[in-house]
Amino acid sequence: MHKPESYDQLMAAMDQKEPPRQWPVLLRAIWWDVSGNWEEAHQLVDSLSGKKACRLHAYLHRKEGDEGNARYWYGRAGVAFPRESLEIEIKAIFEDLDK
Repeated sequence: MHKPESYDQLMAAMDQKEPPRQWPVLLRAIWWDVSGNWEEAHQLVDSLSGKKACRLHAYLHRKEGDEGNARYWYGRAGVAFPRESLEIEIKAIFEDLDK
């Protein structure tokens, strides 16, 4: 399966058992999160340090309800704590992957 170019294409890939291994790690983590496997998503980003990885890590902790940890990771990502919904945020993170 080719890498999704849009969030709608990512959603269409949810019928798979797991994301394709050739997808970049952050895209696979987003797939796991959207599919309902927070733990697998977190495991993929836990040891990464780039700003995009830190933002995804922050989002995951925000989703988990750990605001203090989320704020730490948003700080590392250089992003203010978001006010939008988690759904809007994960779409924005997805759209930022190729930038």
